[in-house]
Amino acid sequence: MKTKIEITNDVSVCTIDIEGVIGVPEESQFSKSSQSIATYEKFSEKLAQIRAIEAKEVIVNIRSTGGDVNDALLIYESLASLDAKITTRCYGYTASAATIIAQAASEGCREIAPSALYLIHMSSSSVEGNSTDLAERIALLEKSDEQIATLYALRSGLPKEGFVALMSENGGRGRWLSPEEAIEAGLADAVTGTDERSEKRGIIEKIKGWLNLPIEDKAEPSLPRDINVLHDAASFQSSISAIAFRNGQRSVSSTKTTLKEDPSLEGVSATQNALAYAEDVLKFKGR
Repeated sequence: MKTKIEITNDVSVCTIDIEGVIGVPEESQFSKSSQSIATYEKFSEKLAQIRAIEAKEVIVNIRSTGGDVNDALLIYESLASLDAKITTRCYGYTASAATIIAQAASEGCREIAPSALYLIHMSSSSVEGNSTDLAERIALLEKSDEQIATLYALRSGLPKEGFVALMSENGGRGRWLSPEEAIEAGLADAVTGTDERSEKRGIIEKIKGWLNLPIEDKAEPSLPRDINVLHDAASFQSSISAIAFRNGQRSVSSTKTTLKEDPSLEGVSATQNALAYAEDVLKFKGR
């Protein structure tokens, strides 16, 4: 987990990048462990800084396939307790404990990337010992599954039984969900970048419509306005369009040269040399 805090004069925005295996110490995963957070202990230090600046918004980018349930639950509770707008954004393979943290978002702010995959499943562990040790671990796993399903139900508003069933699929290994399926299951609220892509498509359609406008031989006042794709329709400014330019070209004939403009057609003007030559000819004939 990497943390970046940006502070401006009137707004404090904090961005937290959760990466790697949750609950595994930083020095075991990252080359620069001082800049990374993978455990709740390290996370709580940064969280104290976020509280100190009274951040109005916290964006949590999640790129993790999961990890320790205990650390994930502690991080979830800490984020949910912040007095700020919390947005969680899931990318790539978001699975297991990482999906718990994703539920810490404010209402309607659980986002998932269009290319991401989302997995919830029954908790698992490895254990050694006698039958009593194994029985105790089984009881803990069952209680953990119940608690996680309850959390999913709380954030989705859907019955807990549905999440228990989903977590139990494929022998307890769950099932990978597409972004649309995650939203349908109540585990996410929206696909990231949807509004931005819709806006870009709208601009492209405007450009296509502009380029396909019919050429009409009309006066300039009735010509369509040029489209400035950097502004909305309300701020379009009238200007000389490409259509007006083409109409202007057709209305102007080619340039013609009159006789008076071409001195070569009016005869050659006499020069001093020519006059002197003519006088010499007359003198020569008179001899």
